[in-house]
Amino acid sequence: MNLTKKSFINGQWITTTGETFASHNPVTNQAIEQFNSASVDDGKEAVLGAKLSFNAFKNLSGLERASLLEQIAVEIEALGDDLLNTANDETGLGLVRLTGERGRTCNQIRAFATMLKEGSWVRATIDTADANRTPPKPDLRRMLRPIGPVLVFPASNFPLAFGVLGGDTASALAAGNPVVIKAHPAHPATSELCMLAAERALIKCGIASNTIAMVQGSSLELAQSLVVNEAIQAIGFTGSLQAGRSIMDLAATRATPIPVYAEMGSTNPVFITPDALTKRGSDIANGLAASIAMGTGQFCTSPGVIVTLKNAQFEHQLTDAINSANQGYLLHPSIATGLKKSVSSLVNNDNVEVLAGTTLAEDSLKTPNSLIATSANAFLADDSLHEEAFGPISLLVNCQNEAELIAVADAIHGNLTATIHCQDEDALAQPLAQSLENHVGRLIVNGYPTGVEVCASQQHSGPYPACSSPATTSVGSDAISRFTRFIAYQDMPQALLPVELRDDNTLQVLRQVNNHVQNAAL
Repeated sequence: MNLTKKSFINGQWITTTGETFASHNPVTNQAIEQFNSASVDDGKEAVLGAKLSFNAFKNLSGLERASLLEQIAVEIEALGDDLLNTANDETGLGLVRLTGERGRTCNQIRAFATMLKEGSWVRATIDTADANRTPPKPDLRRMLRPIGPVLVFPASNFPLAFGVLGGDTASALAAGNPVVIKAHPAHPATSELCMLAAERALIKCGIASNTIAMVQGSSLELAQSLVVNEAIQAIGFTGSLQAGRSIMDLAATRATPIPVYAEMGSTNPVFITPDALTKRGSDIANGLAASIAMGTGQFCTSPGVIVTLKNAQFEHQLTDAINSANQGYLLHPSIATGLKKSVSSLVNNDNVEVLAGTTLAEDSLKTPNSLIATSANAFLADDSLHEEAFGPISLLVNCQNEAELIAVADAIHGNLTATIHCQDEDALAQPLAQSLENHVGRLIVNGYPTGVEVCASQQHSGPYPACSSPATTSVGSDAISRFTRFIAYQDMPQALLPVELRDDNTLQVLRQVNNHVQNAAL
């Protein structure tokens, strides 16, 4: 499929003339295609188009927005092998992985469509008037409504599921918001194809094409100008702590500060109790090595810290498993640069011992799986050992006793996940769970953190620095709530009410009416 190398701005494919940047094949370690960044003015035009589309888009029914989402999924699938091969060229993730990711992407889009058809996600409540009460009680009705144009920064490590049409975009559209996407510079061709799918869906559904915009670029100035544009009402971001924090800080300087839903760094600690180590040490070592190596460690849920009592046999088992695990490629030279910096800091720490790997190639993005070790005392005293190293590397924290194991759990920073490997009736399981619950969004028992199920019960978030908003989630059906706000309507005529709050309830939405949940008409 021929690429235009353009940005999609205000409903049109526009040739941009900003600074050049190149897509990159991580397997060959060679540049693929040259692209031009959009300018600041291009970004302004994209946001203006989204702003102009807002009133019409927010007033579409849930069924109409559901049809758009379903058509987007159809158009993604219709791209066929062109999309998969293009994404593979830009990421080296392999066609099997990318085929699965495409399925996940379309499934989560369709899941939001199903929510819209059912309708109760708007959390409609109605308290009817009572003129006989003193003072008289007004008629009050409340529901979630869209907030306005949303800016999305896709991730580098999931070109489809967290890409141009990934979870942030899908949930923002489902809520009724136009979206401006700052495409990730690591996979611009993949981004263009996804935007082409979105454009086709908009046209087929008769929805204004400026409802979704995509600007290409590697320019920091472009990204910053989008963040401070006063028409943008919320931001979704997936990436590094440094970049996420800079977006948070910049958004706070606006005349009207806005919420930034940033998913950032996480080490996803895995705690192993003495009983579990004794009975399942070899199996746990093999499972951890596979989890660390999965996706070349470029998952937000990769296990970057392992905490257990010092045990020479387990250390050898884990080292052997790490050395035997498959090696993969880092996604982009910029990720390799970041990993080298992290590894250098760790191996030059006097309290760290190298057990496997850590020597990164200078001329290849193929990367060894690495394991380093430190003591609990060193970990507790040195905050730098808590920082994420984005890649296939994990830090083994050796404790001298169970008290140190609990102390490390108490000291863990905010994370997406924590895992406990324990046995039935394990006395340490409860205190570990009680402590770790304070620091994470998802607590796992006898499993591994890689792999995030997309469902209503998922919580993909965690306290800072894992995320900027631990009360929300970027995966699962509740992700939609990030891009909404409650609006109450008092004594509003039926014709002016959103359809979900009208007496006749033609959509049969489940509503709370005078403190009783029902879907009947009033």
